[in-house]
Amino acid sequence: MEIFGWEIDPYPAVMAGIGLLIALVAWLPLALRRLPLSLPIVCLLIGGLVYAGPLPAPDTSPMAHPYLTERLTEFVVIVALMGAGLKIDRRFSFRGWATAWRLLIVTMPLSILAIALTGVTVLGLGAVAALLLAASLAPTDPVLAADVQVGDPLEGKEDTVRFALTSEAGLNDGFAFPFVHLAIALSLSAATDEPWFARWLALNVVWEIAAGIACGWLVGRLFGWATFKMPGDTLAKTGDGLVAIAATFVSYGVSEMAHCYGFFAVFVTALTLRNSHRDHDFQRDMHDITEQIERLTMMALLIAFGAAIMGGLFASISWTDMLAVALILLVIRPLAGLVALVGIPATLSEKLTIAFFGIRGVGSFYYLAYGLNHGEFHQGERLWVILSLVAFVSILMHGLTVTPAMRWLDRRHGREVD
Repeated sequence: MEIFGWEIDPYPAVMAGIGLLIALVAWLPLALRRLPLSLPIVCLLIGGLVYAGPLPAPDTSPMAHPYLTERLTEFVVIVALMGAGLKIDRRFSFRGWATAWRLLIVTMPLSILAIALTGVTVLGLGAVAALLLAASLAPTDPVLAADVQVGDPLEGKEDTVRFALTSEAGLNDGFAFPFVHLAIALSLSAATDEPWFARWLALNVVWEIAAGIACGWLVGRLFGWATFKMPGDTLAKTGDGLVAIAATFVSYGVSEMAHCYGFFAVFVTALTLRNSHRDHDFQRDMHDITEQIERLTMMALLIAFGAAIMGGLFASISWTDMLAVALILLVIRPLAGLVALVGIPATLSEKLTIAFFGIRGVGSFYYLAYGLNHGEFHQGERLWVILSLVAFVSILMHGLTVTPAMRWLDRRHGREVD
């Protein structure tokens, strides 16, 4: 590879780039802490600069690498789900988690219905393609929502807003799957004319949810015992937080082999592992390693996304696409969130914040990649452009507003501001 007459071996150039990325992983969160700018926005800018730079850039659009997109985003999400579950200090209970259940049972179905209708009426999509888009965009993202989530384990930063957004992101990534499978089943049925409802209900709804929760609980109990209660040398005595990554992989692998929802399993494993010894300092070690790996892989994905945008990912967008994005982010999610929060003991400012910060990102990429890879959809490229535009606008809009909004909310409620 030759640049300006200088012969460069691509391998050391890639190594240097990876080294710079790792350095940024450590430094950027500190540098951006007080700025109205989020880490994902910086990653998009870096990706754009990489594409515009002198080095030849590969095609990083999700359409060009459908299987790789599915697997990479899957990895980032499961690590993020483990981190989210480990840092929630509040014990799991139906009453204590009432806000999360409201957002799950009310906001998600309303969002899916409204986004699907928008897809059909505004975007001109077919009903099944609109359902897949809606199911992919309805769940909030556990990866990009770090700035609105609770603090580290045992830190005590778990107010109403942060807990609601963290628990919602952990739970709804699993509950979105039946709707994705519904779109897949309908697409395959249209091609083969085979019956689908009984199998979808029995397998994708009843079995995969119940078995995913059971697998997650069993793996969490096993790792909780081995980490904190096993006679002799427990895993906690190693001081190695990679135990959390081991639990993530075992939980996800076992649940997927049992044909149930791995996202559910990983989040339940994290909650169960945390509950096995809630106040042990090793909980911080496990969370820290998941956060580092999540941040590193998230940054790599968003740099690739930024390069794809510069490479022409949005070349075909129209004003109707932009209208649909505005409806999804500024109307559908906020209204569906506020409906769910009626009667919840929270101030209006807290409810508005919860309703507004329905961040979309890596999880949505995964669901769309999974749906397109397993179903028969004829508008795949258009779906990618629309979903990517939603994620891009969400990253910018929520990234620019999250720091001032959360600092204002903390001051308003008398909490210490960093």
